Amino acid sequence: MTVPALNLRAGTAPNVSAKKMKHSVVIITGLSGSGKSVALRALEDEGFFCVDNLPVTLMEAFASIITGGNRNTKIGIGIDIREKEFLPAFDSVLSALRDRYSVEIIFLEADRDAIMRRFKETRRPHPLVSEGVSMEEAISREYAMLLPLRNEADRVIDTSSYTPHQLRHLISSFFKASTRSSVMTITLISFGFKFGIPQNVDLLLDVRFLPNPNFIPDLKKLRGTDTEVRNFLFEKPSTGEFIERTLSLLDFLIPRYKEEGKAYLTIGFGCTGGRHRSPAIVEKIADHIMKKHGIEPAVIHRDMQ
Repeated sequence: MTVPALNLRAGTAPNVSAKKMKHSVVIITGLSGSGKSVALRALEDEGFFCVDNLPVTLMEAFASIITGGNRNTKIGIGIDIREKEFLPAFDSVLSALRDRYSVEIIFLEADRDAIMRRFKETRRPHPLVSEGVSMEEAISREYAMLLPLRNEADRVIDTSSYTPHQLRHLISSFFKASTRSSVMTITLISFGFKFGIPQNVDLLLDVRFLPNPNFIPDLKKLRGTDTEVRNFLFEKPSTGEFIERTLSLLDFLIPRYKEEGKAYLTIGFGCTGGRHRSPAIVEKIADHIMKKHGIEPAVIHRDMQ
């Protein structure tokens, strides 16, 4: 089975300003092995009261208890296939929750090879594997069962190429500005094309045309965040022109995305291996966005080893 590519609908997150008087409920769900536990821990780091594998029929009562007396305005709930009977009741429960709370659903998925590798590394059984049911078939069955829930999600994130640390950083970045409704969350990702394109990007720029420090013996073992590599790149006219044109584009787009109500913007910069050129560019872009737009981007160097 080939799991379809990510469909990140970054602009469809609930309108925070319109629901600012409501408590926030974030539902983390998705395929087994896709990183739901990591995502819940990231929510806890951002001040959410979190519970995992809560029966769907208890979700509304749980939210009511936690938010009683305004004790907590942010709740994270993890649900997955372990609660096998949740799907028939989910639509009615979700409708009731949305009447009272600002609800966002984040659906995590990964390709079959990544899921199989993760289960092998942790030595945990897939919840749908049984006698006569292989891992491949279990993954296919789970995806088919959860497809209606995936279609309801506000954000669908393919975690295949993310380490737990990177995923935790990404999820945290979505909610760092949640108390400041006028601030858009921007995430910048550097990556290597030879390791695959990150799926959760709104804008993607290829910087493989820039001079490659990998072919310079003194720079090969360094990283794009090192001064020597950055000096090598930024003294080149092509790098300066690229930066100037890219910043001009972003200076045009960011205010207009904010006016349109876009809550999240994820921008990817790719080079061959993700070690030198793209990290250096991302650091430069992040610094400009902070100074020009007053937004501190979340920075992820996915493949910088």
